[in-house]
Amino acid sequence: MTSALTNDIEFRSVTKNYGPVTAVTDINLNVSKGAFLALLGPSGCGKTTCLRMIGGFEQPSDGKVLINGQEMNGVPAYRRPVNMVFQHYALFPHFNVEQNVAYGLRQQRPRLAKAEITRRVGEALDMVRLGGFATRRIHEMSGGQQQRVALARAIVNRPSVLLLDEPLAALDKKLRSAMQIELQTLQRELGITFVLVTHDQEEALSMADIVCVMSAGRIRQLGTPQEVYDHPADLFVADFVGKTNRFEATTEGATLKLADGSLLVAGDKLPPASGKSIIAIRPEAIRISRTAAEKGPSFKGTVTHRIFLGSSAEYAVAVPGLGDFLVTTERHAIDESDLAAPGEAVVLSFDPKAAHVFPASSA
Repeated sequence: MTSALTNDIEFRSVTKNYGPVTAVTDINLNVSKGAFLALLGPSGCGKTTCLRMIGGFEQPSDGKVLINGQEMNGVPAYRRPVNMVFQHYALFPHFNVEQNVAYGLRQQRPRLAKAEITRRVGEALDMVRLGGFATRRIHEMSGGQQQRVALARAIVNRPSVLLLDEPLAALDKKLRSAMQIELQTLQRELGITFVLVTHDQEEALSMADIVCVMSAGRIRQLGTPQEVYDHPADLFVADFVGKTNRFEATTEGATLKLADGSLLVAGDKLPPASGKSIIAIRPEAIRISRTAAEKGPSFKGTVTHRIFLGSSAEYAVAVPGLGDFLVTTERHAIDESDLAAPGEAVVLSFDPKAAHVFPASSA
């Protein structure tokens, strides 16, 4: 096990029960100092329960939670070196920005000097680009500004760990994108550990340096965003993280026989045992053309839908015997003549190395 000196957070065989319901089962997790970890998964997977056990709002039923090498079981939230940014910010509407940010400092004992509080509040507001907003009332702030006030209030106490409970969920798409960059920049500047809970795959992949994919109270995969996306550990991860196409096959030695009778040589991507398999392939790994493919397996199909996205396009293509495929392709010309139209016959092809093969039992 990695030394506690290099970890801010450790879960050692942690289980959490709510009566007869088990929310988290035997979680083992090490989060190194200064990491940006995203806990990613569908509703009910246990990610928020894990976050709350780090923050001290829940206690494990079994196992240990450690922060900075110190066991936290039984330690209340206010005695932990942790702060949390909630989804709805929980700002005090009758306080101005400075009073909101200073609230935690004013509760410390022994009391901090007024000049020290003013200095630290100013530093925190500068970090979140709100240096000139100290006297602004909360109702006068935009959603993005309120989110930064909540961040300033969380970092002003200089926690070892900052917990983020879907903090961007209430923002519109453009503001979410801007705040994702703000959070990454802030995390690098502070150098403290961030733990983000989200069900948004794009958010997790774009912001975190480590992604922990969870399902049914267990960790399904832990790795860098690129590892999780390009090399999913199982069919659940392949399906949940990003978009994927899946179709059935039968393993015959080193060959996969597809439902339409065509064969695919999968090599080292074969599942452990012969029998039914599921092939998964990302939409952007599939090539679409009007002529026969020069190499790799190819399938004739018909475009049923096209979604134009500006710099790219998404196609739904019906392939006889295999079903519908989602294909994402970059535009190669300004003229729309390079875009296939609904009803048009096309050829799909892909590099077999881009396909992932899983046992059908994992579906």
